[in-house]
Amino acid sequence: MRDTEFTFKSLITKLMLACSDLICFNAALFVAMMLINVQSGSPLADISEKEMNLKIATHICLSVICIGWFWVRLRHYTYRKPFWFELKEVFRTILIFSVIDLSITALSQWQMSRFVWLLTWVLALILIPTCRALAKRLLNKNGLWKKQTIIIGSSKNAHEAWQALQSEEVMGFDVIAFYDVDGTCPQEIMNGVPVLRDEQALWSLTNSETQFIVAVEYEQSQYRDVWLKSLAMHNCRSVSVIPTLRGVPLYGTDMAYIFSHEVMILRVQNNLAKRTSRFLKRAFDIVGALSIILMLMPALLVLGFLVGRDGGPPIYGHERVGMNGRKFKCLKFRSMVINSKEVLEEVLRTDPIARAEWDKDFKLKNDPRITKVGHFIRKTSLDELPQLWNVVRGDMSLVGPRPVIEDELCRYAGDVDYYLMAKPGMTGLWQVSGRNDVDYETRVYFDSWYVKNWSLWNDIAILFKTVGVVLKRDGAY
Repeated sequence: MRDTEFTFKSLITKLMLACSDLICFNAALFVAMMLINVQSGSPLADISEKEMNLKIATHICLSVICIGWFWVRLRHYTYRKPFWFELKEVFRTILIFSVIDLSITALSQWQMSRFVWLLTWVLALILIPTCRALAKRLLNKNGLWKKQTIIIGSSKNAHEAWQALQSEEVMGFDVIAFYDVDGTCPQEIMNGVPVLRDEQALWSLTNSETQFIVAVEYEQSQYRDVWLKSLAMHNCRSVSVIPTLRGVPLYGTDMAYIFSHEVMILRVQNNLAKRTSRFLKRAFDIVGALSIILMLMPALLVLGFLVGRDGGPPIYGHERVGMNGRKFKCLKFRSMVINSKEVLEEVLRTDPIARAEWDKDFKLKNDPRITKVGHFIRKTSLDELPQLWNVVRGDMSLVGPRPVIEDELCRYAGDVDYYLMAKPGMTGLWQVSGRNDVDYETRVYFDSWYVKNWSLWNDIAILFKTVGVVLKRDGAY
């Protein structure tokens, strides 16, 4: 009875998500036609009723096929995927269906405005992922999208698995327990979640919909094999394995296996080494930077005036290390007093706490050198806008590792080569993952992860996340 209840709940959830997409898909057409009618004075009035009905019927058919593709091929309503990964698949699918729709319209010789087609699919690109995310949040709030999850393991790999799931709330994984496979975990509670050691207690918590994640350490491989067999014997349908692949580039990795052998082959890709990838990234940087400069030109002039009122230069350049070790002047709006060097030396000489903080992070949370205007532009990250010119010149990229001074390179240790493979970025994975609130070792990890797993889609995702971080002022000081 309990399993039947959970199966019914799962079916209802899938249907609700599919209906949300179906409604948004078709609403995009009707909203587009309404907006164009209002804006242009009924340009659709000249279209025959037959053509209009055929267009609507075609769009409805395309929407049903698209939802079927999401459900059966991409498994968007059955599998839990990270938001940005799923969004990429949604965008790709909608673009394909938009081309199919344009081809049908052209071959049928309907007198339908091309603006209707364009606006319809632009709205679909916005409405479908937005409403799906809202639907998942609503379902999650009511307990329908939540999927109770048990992590098999209690060491570092299990902890990192838990952290990853917490960062993707929209996936709906609700971790209710860790299981200590070898009895070596000293904690009863880990990350606010109980650590189980009794197998009977574990099975008493489960149902047919429970998600199991096997996240043991490399040296615990025998426990992984035991638990995979045990889960199979208990007819558990939702089982995932998180192998210990720290340091391996994962984005765009192809997986293959040799038949009848327990050998998995991962073909990793160094995307930034490809000439086409470098060209694509550079083109994206130039178009993006010039567009932002044109849009923000009035704001840049006002900020320059406000910063320069104390008599000093509004913009200064500080030497940073770029791609292949080439040094360049990283531009910023000046946020400090003119004699900042002397002020810093005095503070570090007289304040041991400040000295320790500077030696650890090369930053001071309560920096006495910062001006009143400087506090504002730092909190809002406006001090970094002049770096758009660094991007246009080719010294920096819109997205990349954090630009560092030469003295900091030694702290990158074995990962310094990854840092030198890419241009420093105005924003990056570090900036959208806690910024100044994360320790230096984690910053280095984020920078090397970015280089190893680069893709244009990751750059786009980081830029969108940056907007949210700046608006919330997370980790800025």
